[in-house]
Amino acid sequence: MASVYIPVQNSEEEVRVSLDQLPRDASDILDILKAEQAPLDLWLIIAREYFKQGKIDQFRQILEEGSSPEIDEYYADVRYERIAILNALGAYYSYLGKIETKQREKEEHFIMATQYYNKASRIDMHEPSTWVGKGQLLLAKGDIEQAFAAFKIVLDGDRDNVPALLGQACVQFSRGRYSDSLELYKRALQVYPECPAAVRLGIGLCRYKLGQVEKAKQAFRRVLELDPENVEALVALAILDLQNNDASGIRRGMEKMQRAFETYPYCAMALNYLANHFFFTGQHFLVEQLTETALAVTTHGPTKSHSYYNLARSYHSKGDYEKAGMYYMASVKESNKPHEFVLPYYGLGQVQLKLGDLRSSQANFEKVLEVYPESYETVKALAHIYVQLGQTEKAQEYLKKATKIDPRDPQAFLDIGELLISNDPAAALEAFKTARNLLKKSNEEVPIELLNNIGVLHFERGEFELAAQSFKEALGDGIWLKFLDAKGQSDDPTSEGHLYSNGEARSDMFKSAQYPINASESVQQYKDFQLFHRLEEQGISVELPWNKVSTLFNMARLLEQLHDTETASIFYRLILFKYPGYVDAYLRLAAIAKARNNVQLSIEL
Repeated sequence: MASVYIPVQNSEEEVRVSLDQLPRDASDILDILKAEQAPLDLWLIIAREYFKQGKIDQFRQILEEGSSPEIDEYYADVRYERIAILNALGAYYSYLGKIETKQREKEEHFIMATQYYNKASRIDMHEPSTWVGKGQLLLAKGDIEQAFAAFKIVLDGDRDNVPALLGQACVQFSRGRYSDSLELYKRALQVYPECPAAVRLGIGLCRYKLGQVEKAKQAFRRVLELDPENVEALVALAILDLQNNDASGIRRGMEKMQRAFETYPYCAMALNYLANHFFFTGQHFLVEQLTETALAVTTHGPTKSHSYYNLARSYHSKGDYEKAGMYYMASVKESNKPHEFVLPYYGLGQVQLKLGDLRSSQANFEKVLEVYPESYETVKALAHIYVQLGQTEKAQEYLKKATKIDPRDPQAFLDIGELLISNDPAAALEAFKTARNLLKKSNEEVPIELLNNIGVLHFERGEFELAAQSFKEALGDGIWLKFLDAKGQSDDPTSEGHLYSNGEARSDMFKSAQYPINASESVQQYKDFQLFHRLEEQGISVELPWNKVSTLFNMARLLEQLHDTETASIFYRLILFKYPGYVDAYLRLAAIAKARNNVQLSIEL
């Protein structure tokens, strides 16, 4: 049972204080310490014991009393212990500032820590422990360069000062100098083999950053052997489990993350990974709670960048583009290095594109390409932006690059075709045909619009048979096939004209619909929809979906070109029967009438 003995003044007697039975009210101990003018190292021992027992108020009460002006005056010649008390208070307030979630209170704690360290420096400006404390405070505040300077002052005087070695190792890690950081951690361990488990944690993190994954795992496991509740080691091993990207690894990883969170709810990295998990389960309220807490408890730029990114994509997925953009921007500012964390740049580019800020979106997508030159989605996004900016050549360049990255994606070829259709029809046709072939190869439905475009381009090249094939494929089954089949059979002297391919004996009606008269007489019937009514009365479907109207119109234009104005006029009338406001059909009927010198009818139409 550990005890300390307080000497009684002017006596050889001592007051025994059992450390595991310290009074709840620290005033009782303070009265004895002050009355007997006890050495300040006893004040520190008792305060430290209160802290270990979780009695923080008593810990602070003893140290604050031990650093009061009255004590300073009485113990003026006792320099080291006074500095130790002030540094203990500085470390305590640094810790409070580090874990505080409210910014104002966080800053107040850091101010208190600074005041205690400055007071210690006034006693002895060269005391190494004070500079170590200042360095740790600066690290907690995120001021890496000043922290480096503080630790350097100590190491210049004593290259084997373990706390300074550990502090400088943290600085070098934050700078991304992982080899230097690893050497500092190893040196600290060599100087003092009984270092806390956290030293091996630093070694593990350096190993991981240097790509030495197995050695990193060994270091993290060793940390947990020494300290089973070490949150950072739990999180590190959890991340390595998650990176296996299989079900069992993900399960083990999330179990470790949960354990880390339960052990210490203020570990920003654990909070970020849990937020990431809840994002994919759609629990956005938890994402926001966890990331806001993570942001409040860390000053580490890359960690904050991940937190802001989690918030941003949560709002992004909910369609709140303004907030998403704000948090993506915050994430970018915290990292400011696309090669270290590129995802917020991509998200920001997406949101800016959605909001119409094309130039900013372009700049962010280009930063993504600097890191991932073969990012297919980014290349396509830039092509889309250049189309909207009217920079056709740049758009073509990026779309062609997209087809090289993934030659199996029909959408890129579709986009190229759309882009080239006005100035390079031949290239557009090839692009459209490639898109069609890719869709068929993957058993996907070929869009009517694509087949229609292929037909139009063949038509413009005078390739009428190929155009007809594309238009027929686009139209699919429908009443138009019956008219086309009837026309084909009536033109075939060997055809009996009674059966269709589907076996229906109804071709006579469709043949008669061709009207055994000239085209001029045919178009005079442009308002005569009796044919379609008769077909409906006989149970024949006369349907024309809106998405097929343009293709049927183009088919009719092709028939005109092939001098089959009778069938063409029927198709125009079918369009007008279903969509009376389709002006182009009237215009084509008028053109047919004019071609037959029926000027009056042409004017009427």
